[in-house]
Amino acid sequence: MADQRLFILLGTTKGVFVMRGDAGRRVWRMSGPHCDGWPINHVIGDPRSGTIWAGGGGEWNGAGVWRSTDLGETWTVVRLTKGSMDDWAANDPDFAAMIGWTETPLPFEAAFSQVWSLCASGDTLYAGTKPANLLASHDGGVTWSRLESLTDHPSAESWSPGAAGLVLHTIVPDSSDPKRLWVGISAAGVFATEDGGATWERRNRLSNAESCGHHDHPAAPRDGETGHCVHNMVRTQGDSHILYQQNHHGVWRSSDDGRSWEDITEGLPSTFGFPIRVHPRDPHTIWTIPLNGDSSGRYPPDAAAAVWKSTDGGQGWQARRDGLPQENCFFTVLRQAMGGDTQDPAGIYFGTNSGSVFASSNEGDSWDEVARHLPTILSVEVLELP
Repeated sequence: MADQRLFILLGTTKGVFVMRGDAGRRVWRMSGPHCDGWPINHVIGDPRSGTIWAGGGGEWNGAGVWRSTDLGETWTVVRLTKGSMDDWAANDPDFAAMIGWTETPLPFEAAFSQVWSLCASGDTLYAGTKPANLLASHDGGVTWSRLESLTDHPSAESWSPGAAGLVLHTIVPDSSDPKRLWVGISAAGVFATEDGGATWERRNRLSNAESCGHHDHPAAPRDGETGHCVHNMVRTQGDSHILYQQNHHGVWRSSDDGRSWEDITEGLPSTFGFPIRVHPRDPHTIWTIPLNGDSSGRYPPDAAAAVWKSTDGGQGWQARRDGLPQENCFFTVLRQAMGGDTQDPAGIYFGTNSGSVFASSNEGDSWDEVARHLPTILSVEVLELP
């Protein structure tokens, strides 16, 4: 293969898979599963160094962050909390010897069960956990500290868990200012810092509260705020100050760094969905994948898959179906399972809970299934190396 510098990074319920693409984004080579088959919620890569990090874990493993410095060939793990296997090993020397376990103190003991999200901003690596904590590492993920300023936010006692628990699942950086950061917590909403995490502001206010009618759904907007169950959030590049979020109840746009939000759901077939993606250069082009509702199966409306695209910041939407299954399609696309590259035209990629990866090299206008029969795909990110 002539060019192996574009990588699709997949986090799944059975480890990390790495797909290496050719220059035309038509031929892909797969490796994996990596990370000892751990459940991996999120995988990201650093285009400066080629380092890849994978965050995950669960009740058995505890929480941890894996690291590869050779593009996924080999991996090491930094365990952060203990799991059931530690209790087993502590009481069974044979089992301990079999898995190579040693009685080593873990930095956060049993404070959380999983790493759900990762983000590199400047020289800092961040990790979001379940239950909701924000961790920071200044040495590439070797050691970690907790940002107590968020954990101890005055609103923390009112935070309610979403269906997956109280999860800090989205971390959004400002590429021009590493002190600015946004996080999404289900179901506490959006929080922002402009001083490197020293202080945090809750940002869920509606742009026009009086125009928001009454909704019976518990995740719907009320009391002048968006629904607090944010599912995913992205920020445009540059200084446009635009954020988009896919909420449990609608798609929303903010033009003031999240200080207020405008409902842009009209034209979509559902208020419910998980991922959202913004174009790498055009702040008004976005993609999302609506599902038929939280209690209706969470699959594409009419069992026909479509990625919905807007080129005017959510004022209008068009369904893109070419190459996607249009009959008997019951997959779900989870909150972190849509990624994109910065090529021209931009590439868009998403993975399903049925183990397929779909790719578009023409900004979502048509799609190809480039992998299938993988484990449930929890995250999709792209690493591009010069």
